[in-house]
Amino acid sequence: MDMRAKKSSADYASTRTEIGKILRGDPAKLEQWCVLAGIERWGVSSERFTEELARCGDTKFRGKQPTVEELKTYVGGLRLDDLGLACACVDGVAAAWEHFVGIYRGYLRECAGAMLKRNASAPEAQELADSLFAELYGLSAEKHGSLLRYFHGRSSLKTWLRAVLAQRHVDRIRAGRKFEELEDEDGRDNAKLPAAARVLQVADPHRAKYLLKFTNALQTALDNLDPRDVALLRMYYAEQKKLAEIGRGLGEHESSVSRHLEMVRQEVRRAVEGILRGGSEALNGDGGSGGMSEAEIALCFEYGAEDAPIDLDKLLSPSAAREVERKGKKISEPRGGT
Repeated sequence: MDMRAKKSSADYASTRTEIGKILRGDPAKLEQWCVLAGIERWGVSSERFTEELARCGDTKFRGKQPTVEELKTYVGGLRLDDLGLACACVDGVAAAWEHFVGIYRGYLRECAGAMLKRNASAPEAQELADSLFAELYGLSAEKHGSLLRYFHGRSSLKTWLRAVLAQRHVDRIRAGRKFEELEDEDGRDNAKLPAAARVLQVADPHRAKYLLKFTNALQTALDNLDPRDVALLRMYYAEQKKLAEIGRGLGEHESSVSRHLEMVRQEVRRAVEGILRGGSEALNGDGGSGGMSEAEIALCFEYGAEDAPIDLDKLLSPSAAREVERKGKKISEPRGGT
Protein backbone atom coordinates (compact mmCIF):
# COMPACT_ATOMS: atom_id res chain seq x y z
CA MET A 1 0.00 0.00 0.00
CA ASP A 2 2.78 2.40 0.92
CA MET A 3 4.63 1.60 -2.30
CA ARG A 4 1.55 2.41 -4.37
CA ALA A 5 1.11 5.68 -2.50
CA LYS A 6 4.75 6.60 -3.10
CA LYS A 7 4.42 5.77 -6.78
CA SER A 8 1.32 7.95 -7.07
CA SER A 9 3.10 10.85 -5.37
CA ALA A 10 6.09 10.45 -7.69
CA ASP A 11 3.83 10.35 -10.73
CA TYR A 12 2.17 13.60 -9.70
CA ALA A 13 5.53 15.28 -9.09
CA SER A 14 6.68 14.15 -12.52
CA THR A 15 3.52 15.49 -14.14
CA ARG A 16 3.96 18.86 -12.46
CA THR A 17 7.55 19.03 -13.69
CA GLU A 18 6.50 18.22 -17.25
CA ILE A 19 3.74 20.83 -17.15
CA GLY A 20 6.30 23.38 -16.00
CA LYS A 21 8.52 22.49 -18.97
CA ILE A 22 5.64 22.98 -21.39
CA LEU A 23 4.83 26.37 -19.88
CA ARG A 24 8.45 27.52 -20.12
CA GLY A 25 8.61 26.26 -23.71
CA ASP A 26 6.60 29.27 -24.91
CA PRO A 27 8.15 32.32 -23.17
CA ALA A 28 5.97 34.82 -25.04
CA LYS A 29 2.74 33.15 -24.00
CA LEU A 30 4.00 32.70 -20.43
CA GLU A 31 4.87 36.39 -20.23
CA GLN A 32 1.39 37.26 -21.50
CA TRP A 33 -0.20 35.14 -18.77
CA CYS A 34 2.01 36.76 -16.14
CA VAL A 35 0.92 40.21 -17.31
CA LEU A 36 -2.75 39.20 -17.20
CA ALA A 37 -2.21 37.85 -13.68
CA GLY A 38 -0.73 41.20 -12.59
CA ILE A 39 2.04 39.50 -10.62
CA GLU A 40 4.44 42.40 -11.08
CA ARG A 41 2.13 44.49 -8.89
CA TRP A 42 2.68 42.08 -6.01
CA GLY A 43 6.36 41.41 -6.62
CA VAL A 44 5.76 37.76 -7.54
CA SER A 45 8.37 36.43 -9.96
CA SER A 46 7.45 34.80 -13.25
CA GLU A 47 9.19 31.62 -12.10
CA ARG A 48 7.08 31.50 -8.94
CA PHE A 49 3.90 32.01 -10.93
CA THR A 50 4.97 29.33 -13.40
CA GLU A 51 5.22 26.94 -10.47
CA GLU A 52 1.74 27.99 -9.41
CA LEU A 53 0.34 27.34 -12.90
CA ALA A 54 2.04 23.94 -12.93
CA ARG A 55 0.50 23.11 -9.56
CA CYS A 56 -2.97 24.07 -10.78
CA GLY A 57 -2.47 22.13 -14.00
CA ASP A 58 -1.36 19.10 -12.00
CA THR A 59 -4.63 19.25 -10.05
CA LYS A 60 -6.65 19.62 -13.23
CA PHE A 61 -5.10 16.77 -15.21
CA ARG A 62 -4.63 14.49 -12.17
CA GLY A 63 -1.35 12.88 -13.06
CA LYS A 64 -2.03 12.71 -16.80
CA GLN A 65 0.43 14.70 -18.89
CA PRO A 66 -1.54 17.15 -21.07
CA THR A 67 -0.69 18.10 -24.63
CA VAL A 68 0.59 21.59 -25.34
CA GLU A 69 -2.80 22.52 -26.81
CA GLU A 70 -4.71 21.15 -23.81
CA LEU A 71 -2.51 23.00 -21.34
CA LYS A 72 -2.72 26.31 -23.20
CA THR A 73 -6.51 25.98 -23.44
CA TYR A 74 -6.70 25.25 -19.73
CA VAL A 75 -4.47 28.14 -18.62
CA GLY A 76 -6.17 30.49 -21.05
CA GLY A 77 -9.48 29.78 -19.33
CA LEU A 78 -8.25 30.51 -15.81
CA ARG A 79 -9.04 33.65 -13.82
CA LEU A 80 -5.42 34.71 -13.95
CA ASP A 81 -5.87 38.01 -12.12
CA ASP A 82 -7.49 36.24 -9.17
CA LEU A 83 -4.90 33.48 -9.26
CA GLY A 84 -2.08 36.03 -9.20
CA LEU A 85 -3.60 37.73 -6.15
CA ALA A 86 -4.13 34.41 -4.36
CA CYS A 87 -0.54 33.37 -5.11
CA ALA A 88 0.78 36.60 -3.62
CA CYS A 89 -1.41 36.17 -0.53
CA VAL A 90 -0.16 32.61 -0.02
CA ASP A 91 3.39 34.00 -0.19
CA GLY A 92 2.49 36.55 2.50
CA VAL A 93 2.81 39.72 0.42
CA ALA A 94 1.44 42.49 2.67
CA ALA A 95 0.15 44.68 -0.17
CA ALA A 96 -1.73 41.74 -1.64
CA TRP A 97 -3.37 40.98 1.70
CA GLU A 98 -4.43 44.59 2.15
CA HIS A 99 -5.98 44.53 -1.30
CA PHE A 100 -7.66 41.18 -0.59
CA VAL A 101 -9.19 42.30 2.70
CA GLY A 102 -10.36 45.60 1.21
CA ILE A 103 -12.26 43.80 -1.54
CA TYR A 104 -13.53 40.61 0.06
CA ARG A 105 -14.20 41.26 3.76
CA GLY A 106 -17.39 43.23 3.06
CA TYR A 107 -18.43 40.77 0.37
CA LEU A 108 -18.05 37.76 2.69
CA ARG A 109 -20.02 39.52 5.40
CA GLU A 110 -22.82 40.13 2.91
CA CYS A 111 -22.77 36.43 1.94
CA ALA A 112 -22.77 35.41 5.61
CA GLY A 113 -25.72 37.69 6.28
CA ALA A 114 -27.68 36.09 3.47
CA MET A 115 -26.89 32.59 4.76
CA LEU A 116 -27.91 33.49 8.32
CA LYS A 117 -30.84 35.70 7.27
CA ARG A 118 -29.24 38.62 9.05
CA ASN A 119 -27.96 41.99 8.04
CA ALA A 120 -24.33 42.00 6.90
CA SER A 121 -23.50 44.21 9.90
CA ALA A 122 -25.03 41.75 12.38
CA PRO A 123 -22.47 40.31 14.84
CA GLU A 124 -23.33 36.73 13.80
CA ALA A 125 -22.72 37.50 10.12
CA GLN A 126 -19.46 39.31 10.82
CA GLU A 127 -18.25 36.51 13.10
CA LEU A 128 -18.97 33.82 10.48
CA ALA A 129 -17.31 35.78 7.68
CA ASP A 130 -14.31 36.94 9.69
CA SER A 131 -13.66 33.47 11.10
CA LEU A 132 -12.78 32.39 7.58
CA PHE A 133 -9.92 34.88 7.45
CA ALA A 134 -7.94 32.90 10.03
CA GLU A 135 -7.86 30.00 7.59
CA LEU A 136 -7.16 32.26 4.64
CA TYR A 137 -4.23 33.77 6.55
CA GLY A 138 -3.08 30.30 7.56
CA LEU A 139 -3.61 31.01 11.26
CA SER A 140 -6.05 28.17 11.99
CA ALA A 141 -5.31 25.60 14.67
CA GLU A 142 -4.30 23.03 12.07
CA LYS A 143 -1.53 25.34 10.77
CA HIS A 144 -1.43 23.77 7.34
CA GLY A 145 -0.85 27.09 5.58
CA SER A 146 -3.22 29.48 3.87
CA LEU A 147 -6.51 28.05 2.65
CA LEU A 148 -5.94 30.01 -0.55
CA ARG A 149 -3.49 27.33 -1.67
CA TYR A 150 -6.58 25.34 -2.67
CA PHE A 151 -7.73 28.04 -5.09
CA HIS A 152 -6.91 27.00 -8.65
CA GLY A 153 -8.40 29.84 -10.68
CA ARG A 154 -11.03 27.79 -12.51
CA SER A 155 -13.75 30.01 -11.04
CA SER A 156 -13.58 33.57 -9.82
CA LEU A 157 -12.15 34.18 -6.37
CA LYS A 158 -15.57 35.49 -5.31
CA THR A 159 -17.28 32.27 -6.38
CA TRP A 160 -14.67 30.15 -4.61
CA LEU A 161 -14.80 32.19 -1.39
CA ARG A 162 -18.58 32.08 -1.10
CA ALA A 163 -18.49 28.32 -1.71
CA VAL A 164 -15.94 27.89 1.11
CA LEU A 165 -17.99 30.14 3.40
CA ALA A 166 -21.15 28.14 2.65
CA GLN A 167 -19.32 24.94 3.55
CA ARG A 168 -18.12 26.45 6.83
CA HIS A 169 -21.72 27.43 7.59
CA VAL A 170 -22.85 23.84 6.94
CA ASP A 171 -19.99 22.53 9.11
CA ARG A 172 -21.16 24.70 12.00
CA ILE A 173 -24.71 23.44 11.66
CA ARG A 174 -23.49 19.85 11.66
CA ALA A 175 -21.31 20.52 14.70
CA GLY A 176 -24.29 22.01 16.49
CA ARG A 177 -26.38 18.96 15.69
CA LYS A 178 -23.64 16.70 16.97
CA PHE A 179 -22.96 18.35 20.32
CA GLU A 180 -26.31 19.87 21.26
CA GLU A 181 -29.40 18.01 22.39
CA LEU A 182 -32.38 19.79 20.89
CA GLU A 183 -35.86 19.31 22.23
CA ASP A 184 -39.03 19.94 20.26
CA GLU A 185 -42.29 21.35 21.62
CA ASP A 186 -43.34 17.92 22.93
CA GLY A 187 -40.15 17.60 24.92
CA ARG A 188 -38.68 14.80 22.81
CA ASP A 189 -34.93 14.56 22.43
CA ASN A 190 -34.27 15.48 18.80
CA ALA A 191 -30.75 14.07 19.00
CA LYS A 192 -32.40 10.66 18.84
CA LEU A 193 -34.33 11.48 15.67
CA PRO A 194 -33.14 10.17 12.30
CA ALA A 195 -30.38 12.30 10.75
CA ALA A 196 -32.64 13.42 7.89
CA ALA A 197 -35.24 14.73 10.36
CA ARG A 198 -32.63 16.68 12.32
CA VAL A 199 -31.28 18.22 9.12
CA LEU A 200 -34.72 19.55 8.24
CA GLN A 201 -34.96 21.30 11.61
CA VAL A 202 -31.76 23.30 11.17
CA ALA A 203 -31.88 23.84 7.41
CA ASP A 204 -32.31 27.27 5.88
CA PRO A 205 -36.09 27.85 5.79
CA HIS A 206 -35.64 29.66 2.48
CA ARG A 207 -33.74 26.79 0.87
CA ALA A 208 -36.79 25.49 -1.03
CA LYS A 209 -37.46 28.96 -2.41
CA TYR A 210 -33.88 29.36 -3.56
CA LEU A 211 -33.87 25.93 -5.18
CA LEU A 212 -37.11 26.67 -7.03
CA LYS A 213 -35.78 29.98 -8.32
CA PHE A 214 -32.51 28.33 -9.35
CA THR A 215 -34.29 25.45 -11.12
CA ASN A 216 -36.63 27.80 -12.99
CA ALA A 217 -33.74 30.03 -14.02
CA LEU A 218 -31.72 27.03 -15.17
CA GLN A 219 -34.65 25.70 -17.19
CA THR A 220 -35.11 29.09 -18.86
CA ALA A 221 -31.39 29.30 -19.65
CA LEU A 222 -31.46 25.81 -21.18
CA ASP A 223 -34.59 26.61 -23.19
CA ASN A 224 -32.73 29.50 -24.79
CA LEU A 225 -29.72 27.40 -25.78
CA ASP A 226 -29.11 26.02 -29.23
CA PRO A 227 -30.58 22.44 -29.27
CA ARG A 228 -27.15 21.07 -30.14
CA ASP A 229 -25.66 22.65 -27.03
CA VAL A 230 -28.44 21.13 -24.90
CA ALA A 231 -27.72 17.76 -26.52
CA LEU A 232 -24.04 18.16 -25.59
CA LEU A 233 -24.93 18.94 -21.98
CA ARG A 234 -27.25 15.97 -21.84
CA MET A 235 -24.63 13.57 -23.15
CA TYR A 236 -22.07 14.78 -20.61
CA TYR A 237 -24.21 15.30 -17.49
CA ALA A 238 -27.38 13.21 -17.82
CA GLU A 239 -25.93 10.30 -19.83
CA GLN A 240 -22.49 10.69 -18.17
CA LYS A 241 -20.57 10.03 -21.34
CA LYS A 242 -16.85 10.74 -21.40
CA LEU A 243 -15.45 13.52 -23.58
CA ALA A 244 -13.66 11.05 -25.85
CA GLU A 245 -16.90 9.12 -26.41
CA ILE A 246 -18.81 12.31 -27.18
CA GLY A 247 -16.06 13.40 -29.53
CA ARG A 248 -16.25 10.14 -31.48
CA GLY A 249 -20.00 10.54 -31.84
CA LEU A 250 -19.67 14.13 -33.03
CA GLY A 251 -16.65 13.55 -35.21
CA GLU A 252 -14.64 16.04 -33.15
CA HIS A 253 -11.41 15.88 -31.16
CA GLU A 254 -11.79 15.45 -27.41
CA SER A 255 -10.14 18.81 -26.75
CA SER A 256 -12.62 20.56 -29.05
CA VAL A 257 -15.51 18.97 -27.19
CA SER A 258 -13.97 20.07 -23.89
CA ARG A 259 -13.61 23.69 -25.06
CA HIS A 260 -17.14 23.72 -26.45
CA LEU A 261 -18.54 22.24 -23.23
CA GLU A 262 -16.75 24.85 -21.11
CA MET A 263 -18.09 27.62 -23.35
CA VAL A 264 -21.66 26.31 -22.98
CA ARG A 265 -21.27 25.96 -19.21
CA GLN A 266 -20.11 29.56 -18.90
CA GLU A 267 -22.97 30.71 -21.14
CA VAL A 268 -25.51 28.88 -18.99
CA ARG A 269 -24.04 30.23 -15.74
CA ARG A 270 -24.08 33.82 -17.03
CA ALA A 271 -27.68 33.35 -18.16
CA VAL A 272 -28.79 31.89 -14.82
CA GLU A 273 -27.05 34.66 -12.87
CA GLY A 274 -28.66 37.27 -15.12
CA ILE A 275 -32.12 35.77 -14.64
CA LEU A 276 -31.77 35.57 -10.86
CA ARG A 277 -30.38 39.09 -10.74
CA GLY A 278 -33.28 40.40 -12.86
CA GLY A 279 -36.04 38.64 -10.91
CA SER A 280 -39.23 37.23 -12.40
CA GLU A 281 -39.26 40.02 -14.95
CA ALA A 282 -36.25 38.37 -16.53
CA LEU A 283 -38.21 35.12 -16.67
CA ASN A 284 -41.48 36.28 -18.21
CA GLY A 285 -41.43 40.05 -18.47
CA ASP A 286 -44.35 40.52 -16.08
CA GLY A 287 -42.45 42.78 -13.71
CA GLY A 288 -43.08 40.43 -10.76
CA SER A 289 -40.68 39.81 -7.92
CA GLY A 290 -37.43 41.72 -7.67
CA GLY A 291 -33.99 40.37 -8.38
CA MET A 292 -31.68 38.66 -5.94
CA SER A 293 -28.50 40.00 -4.37
CA GLU A 294 -25.10 38.55 -5.24
CA ALA A 295 -25.03 36.71 -1.91
CA GLU A 296 -28.48 35.20 -2.53
CA ILE A 297 -27.42 34.14 -6.01
CA ALA A 298 -24.41 32.45 -4.44
CA LEU A 299 -26.74 30.50 -2.16
CA CYS A 300 -28.86 29.45 -5.13
CA PHE A 301 -25.83 27.90 -6.78
CA GLU A 302 -24.65 26.33 -3.52
CA TYR A 303 -28.00 24.73 -2.80
CA GLY A 304 -28.29 23.68 -6.43
CA ALA A 305 -24.97 21.86 -6.16
CA GLU A 306 -25.59 20.11 -2.83
CA ASP A 307 -26.76 16.49 -2.91
CA ALA A 308 -27.77 16.75 -6.59
CA PRO A 309 -31.30 18.07 -5.89
CA ILE A 310 -31.68 19.15 -9.51
CA ASP A 311 -33.09 16.50 -11.85
CA LEU A 312 -30.68 16.97 -14.74
CA ASP A 313 -32.28 14.12 -16.66
CA LYS A 314 -35.55 16.03 -16.62
CA LEU A 315 -34.07 19.44 -17.32
CA LEU A 316 -31.81 18.15 -20.08
CA SER A 317 -34.64 16.43 -21.85
CA PRO A 318 -33.96 14.12 -24.81
CA SER A 319 -36.28 16.44 -26.74
CA ALA A 320 -33.23 18.56 -27.49
CA ALA A 321 -31.70 15.79 -29.56
CA ARG A 322 -35.07 15.03 -31.17
CA GLU A 323 -35.43 18.70 -32.04
CA VAL A 324 -32.11 18.58 -33.86
CA GLU A 325 -33.24 15.55 -35.82
CA ARG A 326 -36.63 17.12 -36.56
CA LYS A 327 -34.93 20.06 -38.18
CA GLY A 328 -32.86 17.71 -40.25
CA LYS A 329 -29.58 18.68 -38.63
CA LYS A 330 -26.99 16.27 -37.34
CA ILE A 331 -25.48 17.10 -33.98
CA SER A 332 -22.05 16.82 -35.50
CA GLU A 333 -22.81 19.41 -38.16
CA PRO A 334 -20.77 22.59 -37.57
CA ARG A 335 -22.62 25.80 -36.87
CA GLY A 336 -23.73 27.54 -40.01
CA GLY A 337 -23.59 24.28 -41.99
CA THR A 338 -26.15 23.35 -44.60
